Amino acid sequence: MTKIIYLGRHLMLRSSYVKKIMECGVGGTTRTIRLGIVKPKFREIFIHSGGKVVAKAEIVRTIYKKVSELTDEDARLDGFANKRELIRELEKIYGKLRPSTPVTILELRIVEYLDLSDEDVNAKLSPVEIARLALYYNVPLSEEERKILKQLTEVGSLRKLAIKLYGTIEKRWIIRKIVRKALKLLQELQAQTSKLSNPSLSNKTSEIGEKALVHNTDRKVQSQM
Repeated sequence: MTKIIYLGRHLMLRSSYVKKIMECGVGGTTRTIRLGIVKPKFREIFIHSGGKVVAKAEIVRTIYKKVSELTDEDARLDGFANKRELIRELEKIYGKLRPSTPVTILELRIVEYLDLSDEDVNAKLSPVEIARLALYYNVPLSEEERKILKQLTEVGSLRKLAIKLYGTIEKRWIIRKIVRKALKLLQELQAQTSKLSNPSLSNKTSEIGEKALVHNTDRKVQSQM
């Protein structure tokens, strides 16, 4: 069974592909091809490359194919001369591909160009985003705390969840406390992972850093609660 990969608000691109992003212009469209079945969770995303956020983009179309179904037209739209050149490049990134291997084509429309450090975007994390990350990385929380964070991601608001659980917004401090605990655990996870020299963990470290576990987020949590 093919594993589904869920894409959040952050899309990483190699620096060699950034030129193509810059050339298409605001309002222009471009494509990126990813291995596997990628399911975007959001319509608008941030494009990261080289430790910076280079653009905000809108996912306008998601196309699923097998490697054998890719065409020369797919290759040209992704900046390659033909299908053979495209597959050669994909295999440099992902290793040997089978004809039956599924791929996802993400068609992106550039909303605006940015020149931000990852930390600039990290500071914009909302309590709901912190809850999603804590659940995703399975940080050590109690079952009750995990249940409340899951409900927060579903309801989308501290106030609404407080009313749903406790009948009053005055007790939203209970949820706020759990969110702060989750953020602290995520920060600790990043710190521990970044100290490890095992190359197999480097991608996880990068992903955690990308998703904002540092730089003034606690103050941001307070301001949104």
